[in-house]
Amino acid sequence: MDKRTILAMFLTIVVVTLGMFVQTTFFTPDVITSEETVVQQEDVATNTEQVSNTIQSSSNQNTLDSNTNYTYINEKNAWNSGLPGSFSAVEDQSSEEEFLYENGVFSITFDTKGASISSIKLKEHLDTDGNPVELLFKGDSDKNAFLMYAGKDRTNPIDANFNYSVNGNEVTFTKTFALIDSDSNPGDTFKISKTYTFGENEYLFEVDVNIENSVNKAIPLNFENNSYTLAFEPQIGPAFETMSNNNYSYRRFYAKYDGDSKKKTVKVDGSEEIQDYVTWTALAGKYFALIAIPDATQYDITLTQETNVDGLAQSNGMYYTRPVIKSSYNTDTYRFYCGPELSESLSIYNNANDNSFGLSGLHLENAVDASSWLGWLENILKWALNLLNKFIPNYGVDIILLTIILKFLINPLTKKSMQSSAKMSALGPQMEELKKKYEDNPEKLNKQMSELYKKEGVNPISGCLPMLIQFPILIAFYGLLNKHFELRGAMFIPGWITDLSQPETIYTLKFAIPFLGNQIHLLPILYTVSMIFSMKITQSGQSAAAGQSASMMKMMTYGMPIMFFFVLYNAPSGLLLYWSVMNAISILQQVWNNRKAKQNTQKKIAFPKSSPKKKK
Repeated sequence: MDKRTILAMFLTIVVVTLGMFVQTTFFTPDVITSEETVVQQEDVATNTEQVSNTIQSSSNQNTLDSNTNYTYINEKNAWNSGLPGSFSAVEDQSSEEEFLYENGVFSITFDTKGASISSIKLKEHLDTDGNPVELLFKGDSDKNAFLMYAGKDRTNPIDANFNYSVNGNEVTFTKTFALIDSDSNPGDTFKISKTYTFGENEYLFEVDVNIENSVNKAIPLNFENNSYTLAFEPQIGPAFETMSNNNYSYRRFYAKYDGDSKKKTVKVDGSEEIQDYVTWTALAGKYFALIAIPDATQYDITLTQETNVDGLAQSNGMYYTRPVIKSSYNTDTYRFYCGPELSESLSIYNNANDNSFGLSGLHLENAVDASSWLGWLENILKWALNLLNKFIPNYGVDIILLTIILKFLINPLTKKSMQSSAKMSALGPQMEELKKKYEDNPEKLNKQMSELYKKEGVNPISGCLPMLIQFPILIAFYGLLNKHFELRGAMFIPGWITDLSQPETIYTLKFAIPFLGNQIHLLPILYTVSMIFSMKITQSGQSAAAGQSASMMKMMTYGMPIMFFFVLYNAPSGLLLYWSVMNAISILQQVWNNRKAKQNTQKKIAFPKSSPKKKK
């Protein structure tokens, strides 16, 4: 193995590592389905349970008439108890209750407290336990999704108990509130309505927030020049225990600004403000995403990210703050896509005729992490993998078969590389003589070596070029196996490789190993051993190149595989399966070539060519 081969292997590490970096530029309810007609909740006692910040003293309770009580909510910068300009919820017969709504793709648990959602389950996608994926992943004390806050304050939500009704594909919540006048008495009332509208088999739904005053004048909802905030928090599923935010497990924010054709990554360290018009903002994981699409109002958007809060390794929040409302009747329309990162589910919102809401030109598919210049190659490999799966419905077996097919297709390049390396090794003694002879004349040395290559028909670059040609295939396969949605939850070997999109685990330690964690993965070990064995077999079939030290040989044999071991330790099982099989095939191929070369050498020794007779 000469220096050029060493250089090629070094380039392999650099290119594959960079390629991997570039590639990846979570009370039993009552069931109500979309076919049911209007359902009104049951009457309950008139005494409403007080929320944590309710002041319960009788001195701060007033009446509009003899039958209606008011509850004052004490909140900083929002619901100020009895202060002029704040507002309070009217007590009525609404109760705290959860109920279930279902359509073709969702199983959603609504909570009358704050007209919010406590659970979003995707019926067509299962987690590792075989249950529907929970897209709303909450910690021990986290809030529900789609709560409202007064103004821009995110300390305490508007969590009064709303009345609700279900009419076909619409779920509507209503609640009456009262403004507090200068004498700390309830004045004009207004109603907040929040309506969720669903399609039959779509992962996008609308949320309409309507605020209507009881008198024909503007509603003075002004909290530091803001009206209210609609929030999604704290995190999207599936559930996770750790979040390293690498290429294998992450939550990332993206935004598509008006006028831009592509999304932009929004890096959030604690909190990040967006005050420009956006087409949408997205919180995306590896396979699922929440995408918020606002109406034409220019909202102040706040994105948050925190670690180790309320039992979550990482929490993310998305907050849309509305400017001051200056009319007696106002409706804001938000749309949310909560579902898989599949093109067939996302692209239907590019054409108004393809979806229930008449939306077009959203390009939600841009929220999916995809390859750049190697996307075309990924698509070819994906098509081949799906084709094999139609005949053999096991993606693990399909990966092995596709690996064999790829190895067969690139075999001419591999064979040429091996032959070139063998020729270069055979020229080692002659190259060493030239180096000694022209030690003080580098220019002459280069000229003599070029003549030697030309005489022996050796191209030094030909040994490296086939390896470089294989790099795009390796990187494209990495991208495919790292995020191919169909591999999510795909089992190969029961009890061992149960999900080809995740690292397999054979044992979990009670302590963490630096750089590796506390989970023991077998495939990275098998991959590393196969790579070391492959390099040793390759070297056994070649003589040491001129000037190459034993330490250099040892470094390449063990150093590079160990480096890849750490780089790929938490890689998806499918990716490591592919590379391990590729190494195994290379070992068999090299053993065959070594045996064939040995047989040819023995024939030459047994039957030497006779020297030509001299002419008289």
